[in-house]
Amino acid sequence: MSLSNLTQTQRDGMAELFRKIAPVADELGELFAAKGYQIALVGGSVRDVLLGRIGNDLDLTTDARPEAVLELVRDWADSVWTIGIDFGTVGARKGGWMLEITTYRSESYDPASRKPEVAYGDTLEGDLARRDFAVNAMALRLASREFVDPHGGLDDLHAKVLRTPGPPERSFDDDPLRMLRAARFASQLGFTVDPAALAAMTAMADRIDIVSAERIRDELDKLIGGDHPRQGLRLLVDSGLAGHVLPELPKLRLEIDEHHRHKDVYEHTLIVLEQAIDLEENGPDRILRWAALLHDVGKPKTRRHEPGGRVSFHHHEVVGAQLTRKRLTELRFPKDVVADVSRLVELHLRFHGYGTGEWTDSAVRRYVRDAGHLLEQLHKLTRADCTTRNRRKAQLLSQTYDQLEERIARLAEEEELGKIRPELDGNEIQELLGIPPGPIVGRAYKFLLEMRLDRGVVGKEAATRALLDWAEENGVAAERPA
Repeated sequence: MSLSNLTQTQRDGMAELFRKIAPVADELGELFAAKGYQIALVGGSVRDVLLGRIGNDLDLTTDARPEAVLELVRDWADSVWTIGIDFGTVGARKGGWMLEITTYRSESYDPASRKPEVAYGDTLEGDLARRDFAVNAMALRLASREFVDPHGGLDDLHAKVLRTPGPPERSFDDDPLRMLRAARFASQLGFTVDPAALAAMTAMADRIDIVSAERIRDELDKLIGGDHPRQGLRLLVDSGLAGHVLPELPKLRLEIDEHHRHKDVYEHTLIVLEQAIDLEENGPDRILRWAALLHDVGKPKTRRHEPGGRVSFHHHEVVGAQLTRKRLTELRFPKDVVADVSRLVELHLRFHGYGTGEWTDSAVRRYVRDAGHLLEQLHKLTRADCTTRNRRKAQLLSQTYDQLEERIARLAEEEELGKIRPELDGNEIQELLGIPPGPIVGRAYKFLLEMRLDRGVVGKEAATRALLDWAEENGVAAERPA
């Protein structure tokens, strides 16, 4: 297929790509052709160029086996790595370009296995037929610069639709992770899923259970970081996939009857996520986004019907933090991510515990101390959690939080809130009380920290007197200074 079949904008994009990568593309094409091999730019690299995005990562495919690829590029590339060679992929860096060169292949799962079985192919068309979606099944041969699109990926790109090259049932059976990729691409690209593919995803949702937690985590993390996460999350829930990979999400669709009215927690959650994204300042914040998505997952377990038709969710933030910690741990997220997201879920209601702004200095200090390094993200999550349609109420909440942030800023300037410590350290406590290291020192330190939070800076002399009084009341031996 000639490049003339592309729109002028797409031809310009391809021309710009080849202008930028000409040395790499020309040299690779000649290098492989000299040994009788084919090589082509493929998949996401072609799709992204056609969408007007040119990055520094290039995906290429070839009929050369991995060992032959390694031999061809070893002396040509600036550096080479073989971490994916068992799956047919050789990595290379040439100048500022990062290349992944993969042998034509098909990838499938044994019905009871979590690991893919890799078989090599012999033709580019055969390789493209095994790709996940038609928009990722386009290629550009380096030597001839021929555009290859046997499955109508270009038309799908124009229609913004995700469709499998072959029968979706076969595609998803070969690699069940493709069902999650559909949701991820819906989030990243804003595309919809072809009805036949959606029907297959719904019918085969339980097939995802054979995929490893790590691979599921990676897809979900990319989905939550996309430009349109609502589309991806809705697809997960509507297809039934969420019930297998993120069951807390569909459980938020609580039944609402005429006697027990409350917010649609599922819809509320999606709005909170979008509002949190609107508050981001430096690109996607995965901690904030995950916290926004999971902040109310404790509500289904804590829902109670109260007299008068009210519905309560007492302590749902505590239960939600526990559920968040469990889910993210099972998905094999790093420990720091688990800790930060679950902590934000636990703290997301803290602001509302202080009424309409009757914040003492002590309460402000504790708020900052408990949030720690997550304070800015807690600010954003708390603001995003306001989805009321009552403008007056929303404005009042916003003004109250403005006042809190002003109080935090003022106290931070006066007292260095982010570094709150007792005015006596552990060594001074031991010396004053005449005790060795041990649990009593920890109790004394905690007492002084609470006093610091309650009263602010009182000076070492006052802190010493308070410590000695505490020691006397608690039966801890100490000599008062003369």
